[in-house]
Amino acid sequence: MRIMGLDYGSKTVGVAVSDLLGITAQGVETITREEENKLRKTCARIEQLIGDYEIETIVLGYPKNMNNTAGDRAKKTEEFKEMLERRTGLPVVLWDERLTTAASERILMESGVRRENRKAVIDKVAAGLILQGYLDSLKQETGNEQ
Repeated sequence: MRIMGLDYGSKTVGVAVSDLLGITAQGVETITREEENKLRKTCARIEQLIGDYEIETIVLGYPKNMNNTAGDRAKKTEEFKEMLERRTGLPVVLWDERLTTAASERILMESGVRRENRKAVIDKVAAGLILQGYLDSLKQETGNEQ
């Protein structure tokens, strides 16, 4: 069973995929688009990746405000979630993504990625962090049951 992680932004969607055992997340790509509301090609690419990787569940980063409220970006994410569910027929889980972009930036800096090159990969790194957080939570749940 593979799970896909998505970091949905106004012009990009970072994509990560789990390994077959659901233990680790790997960044796959960053899908870019010219305009925020033009999602047809973005959704088509996501659907293609779902088929390529045999995805069963999607984890979508949910950008809550630091005070735990849902702002404009969170509402757009909820709309994207509904669109994905309709188009793919897969369950889409919203996952709190607060601070993942900052953590991604720090990881890339510590890895020696030059500032001008970070923009191209930061969203897929953030998607990987979102997915890894979800996978780790699943491990904790199953670990508590045994």
